[in-house]
Amino acid sequence: MAAEATSTHVSTGNAQVSIGNSEFDRGTAVIRRGREEGAYDALLAPGWTVMNVVNGGYLLAVIARALGDALPHPDPFAVSAHYLAPSAPGPAVVRTETVRTGRTLSTGQASLYQAGMDGGEVERIRVVASYGDLDALSDDVRTAAKPPEIPPLERCVNTAEAPRPPGDFALTDRLALKLDPATVGWAIGAPSGRGEMRGWFDFADGRDADPLSLLLAVDALPPTSFDLGLQGWTPTVELTAHVRCRPAPGPLRVAITTRNLAGGFLEEDAEIWDSADRLVAQSRQLARAPRG
Repeated sequence: MAAEATSTHVSTGNAQVSIGNSEFDRGTAVIRRGREEGAYDALLAPGWTVMNVVNGGYLLAVIARALGDALPHPDPFAVSAHYLAPSAPGPAVVRTETVRTGRTLSTGQASLYQAGMDGGEVERIRVVASYGDLDALSDDVRTAAKPPEIPPLERCVNTAEAPRPPGDFALTDRLALKLDPATVGWAIGAPSGRGEMRGWFDFADGRDADPLSLLLAVDALPPTSFDLGLQGWTPTVELTAHVRCRPAPGPLRVAITTRNLAGGFLEEDAEIWDSADRLVAQSRQLARAPRG
């Protein structure tokens, strides 16, 4: 069942921002600072963590929400992020800058800051993004891509019921993830070694996917390093996501692969497909392999 399409309004000075009632919308809410142009206050929620660090896709969604308010176009098309330092639950500030505006695309950049140990601000993540209007795109599609072969939902492994890897994975409680059994051998000490992760993505509270949540979906499944036999935190160094179209209602199919682990770093290539068999998002990220 989809979450109700209602909202709460929060006021700060002269700014008023509409916040949806789903957990994702509340957790990614940003509020314009009345006296600092292009700045937004955010509260990073504690339920979106992995290994006690705020998930990178969730952070991308928080920043993308601020950019969507600051730029003249509504939807993220291409978002590139460099993760400079781990983020923790708690207050944060997103500062945006409009780089260029055009008829069909606008480009902006943004950084998320949190308080450091000395009380000063620390830049945690820096983003450059291009925004447009997904509803204005042509319906001409020419592709050789095919949806991933994932068993039906009822034959997949529910992460809420499966054994968890060591450490904190609070993120999975916010989601309804169901993983392809062929990619969860790591959970019983038998990883395939192929560097693959596939599954169904949905929100636990029934919220339908939208362009903003696709930025979370590309980074929400367990890392492919688990399938390579490596356990532990796999921190993202850089992530670039492309949103190709607005997803249809229903669970998303996610397929992630790693072809090369070298020098202590690995890449992850993700594809997101909607219930209408459309490729709605793609991403590539560079991550540090677990150290132990």
